[in-house]
Amino acid sequence: MTKNFIEELRWRGMLHDAMPGTEEYLLEQMRSAYVGFDPTADSLHIGNLVPIMLLAHYQRAGHKPFALVGGATGMIGDPSGKSAERNLLDEKTLRHNQEAIKAQLSRFLDFESDASNAAVLVNNYDWMKEFSFLDFIRDVGKHITVNYMMAKDSVKNRISSESSEGMSFTEFTYQLVQGYDFLHLYRDHDCTLQMGGSDQWGNITTGTELIRRIAGGKGYALTCPLITKSDGSKFGKSEGGNVWLDANRTSPYKFYQYWLNTSDEDAEKYIKIFTFLNKEEIESLIVEHKEAPHMRILQKRLADEVTVIVHSQEDLDNAIKASNILFGKSTSADLKDLDEATFLDVFDGVPQAEISGSMIDNGLDIIGALAEHTGFLKSNGEARRALKENSISVNKEKVTEGFSISSKDLINNQFVLLQRGKKNYFVIRVV
Repeated sequence: MTKNFIEELRWRGMLHDAMPGTEEYLLEQMRSAYVGFDPTADSLHIGNLVPIMLLAHYQRAGHKPFALVGGATGMIGDPSGKSAERNLLDEKTLRHNQEAIKAQLSRFLDFESDASNAAVLVNNYDWMKEFSFLDFIRDVGKHITVNYMMAKDSVKNRISSESSEGMSFTEFTYQLVQGYDFLHLYRDHDCTLQMGGSDQWGNITTGTELIRRIAGGKGYALTCPLITKSDGSKFGKSEGGNVWLDANRTSPYKFYQYWLNTSDEDAEKYIKIFTFLNKEEIESLIVEHKEAPHMRILQKRLADEVTVIVHSQEDLDNAIKASNILFGKSTSADLKDLDEATFLDVFDGVPQAEISGSMIDNGLDIIGALAEHTGFLKSNGEARRALKENSISVNKEKVTEGFSISSKDLINNQFVLLQRGKKNYFVIRVV
């Protein structure tokens, strides 16, 4: 029994546009739909989460999702929303990226079960690689007029007088290749709906047009809004660039922090889009949040949910523990639990100094560690005063003037965390 997928998208704020009749069509029986993903990297990023959630809700509503990895289109580059061409990849890299992307998608979609609506991964390179140029322009190109292609926003914006780049023929043909994907999936897999971001509407409707003209059938189109942030900055970017789903590219700690730092306005929108929480649960969280905004209830729940889905419960627990080190009450034992990457993420931007291992082996007196050898404090006198005021901690534990740092104090065999007062941190790195 299928649930009302469109209704689900509507209350979540995930519906931008749908072809007339789509809602009724999906309520009749199980249908197949696809979303395309760009395989130019071996990881998706959080900008891809909305189309991933579209497929996940689609499967949960009882329908069959297809994830299309654009191996062929990745070799060309999609002009939608881009002002320049992208780099082209070789087949080996594309295959590696495809496997990595499938592993990430399988945290949201069921590819493995025997259910009739199990998800399927396809790569358009598999049906495009044998297609000769002459065959393509004869069998596909003749059905779509240049006037039709020129009318699309993705084309108009690139060849307008404002665009200095212009547009290559390769990119101009992109919508035909994407349109052909839809036709191919329609014929071979009875796939009758394509979904994507609102900037994909032109490419998707080229596919429905090909299905109508070549196969005499009917295809449907559905798009979701492009996600924005209330302050106007780009969603999915941090100071270091993209926020990736791969833990090696963006650590679970940084991933968790990205969601935790969402504004109230955005958190209310994002918790509907990026979690599977139901309507009642979300509405009560919103009410609770508004009664005590300083508790950041929405942000915490959003960060928890997304981190567990993309990474794991263990990664979430570690990210929370790491977050508490800066802002909460934590101990030297908590610090020593951090792996090197997370430690460096937590103390990113904190001043550092390097000292040699032999100094630690012989025991480094605290005054030298605070002033002469690191420059954390300006002078030995200042160091003594701070120690008398009981404001100095080593690895989160208060120390006095007689203390010396030894190898047992090292975090990950290489770091020592100095702290003056609540907020002044300094990292010694032993080399």
